[in-house]
Amino acid sequence: MDRRVFLHHAAMAAMLAMWGFPLGEAAKAAPLGRVKELGVLRVAVYRDNRPWSWRKDGRLVGIDVDLAQALAEGLGVRADIAELVADESADDDLRNGVWRGGLLGFPPADIMLHVPFDRAFAARNDQVAIVAPYFRESFQFAGVKSEIDVNAPPADYRGKRLAVELDSIPDFYLIGTAGGILAKDVIHFPNGADAVLAVTDGRADAVLASRAQIEAVLHDSGTTTVATRTMPLPAFASAGWDIGMAVKENSRNLGDAAEAILAAMRASGELETIFTAHGVRYRPALAAG
Repeated sequence: MDRRVFLHHAAMAAMLAMWGFPLGEAAKAAPLGRVKELGVLRVAVYRDNRPWSWRKDGRLVGIDVDLAQALAEGLGVRADIAELVADESADDDLRNGVWRGGLLGFPPADIMLHVPFDRAFAARNDQVAIVAPYFRESFQFAGVKSEIDVNAPPADYRGKRLAVELDSIPDFYLIGTAGGILAKDVIHFPNGADAVLAVTDGRADAVLASRAQIEAVLHDSGTTTVATRTMPLPAFASAGWDIGMAVKENSRNLGDAAEAILAAMRASGELETIFTAHGVRYRPALAAG
């Protein structure tokens, strides 16, 4: 074994022991009783996923971070929030984040946030239970008012600097729409939030990203020079998607508890308050009823 890998695993084992996890059980996500016994809820959130979970001045912040804290508080335990690096697919992320753990020593979490709440996706990931849908996400087009008419047909965007996340649905749409005439105008960024930032600081004229990314970055920047499109983009494939949580299949009682806490937060207005604090308008998941 490579010396760096060995030292990484040794350090991880020491941390698990310090946190009170029996080493023989480190590879197991904990059901509700075990979570309460240990006094810790381990929650996986995505790394660099603004406004959901990201580092600001070195501190982990975001909607999912606040939600993780609220879930732990509702269970009467401490939150241990772990940052998960996105793999090639959401299926891989479930494996790494919840039911098996990462190959480089990432212990599986008791619960993972920001999981697609989708019937087909859930059916092919039978090692987990996908529960508690808490938001309805969709894509949005936005642009600098003085540079672009955001409600114009996409063909009119030719010659404008169009920011998108690399290899994303917005990327494929803009590159392929209108016979590909916009392909040379597309500028790629590591994630959607960075693409929105490019518009606010003058490096791009418009952006196609998620609504949450656009709303949060515009809120934080305080800009009033950016407008959002008020009508659907023609032939755009994605109508939106629900976001939920995942627990290991044998931890369904933890999922039930998370759903009860979420329902109470929704009824009290606490859930909406979390979104508002990050500049995002709360939109209930369609699956939440």
